[in-house]
Amino acid sequence: MILEIADIRIRPGQQAAFDEAIERGLRTVASRARGMQGYKVNKCIESPERYVLQIFWDTLEDHTVGFRESPLFADWRAIVGPFFAQPPLVEHFTLVVKSPE
Repeated sequence: MILEIADIRIRPGQQAAFDEAIERGLRTVASRARGMQGYKVNKCIESPERYVLQIFWDTLEDHTVGFRESPLFADWRAIVGPFFAQPPLVEHFTLVVKSPE
């Protein structure tokens, strides 16, 4: 499994609208992508315009090729992109260790 982390900064004063948009975009668009296993969104307490999006993918290519090169990506960006203050920083991670269940 691959963890995508997107560090997102939105324009000030847009938090409530972005909260709705990112939830809708994930639920109705991104979740339809092949290989997507789930997601989490966290909002920063100290910097309320900062969000961290975590998406779990089967493979790196499911995100970088399957999703990014599909029409779903344009639909996703149309929903969340207008809120961005700058392009999100997106990186991918593999699991090293996790807490016991």
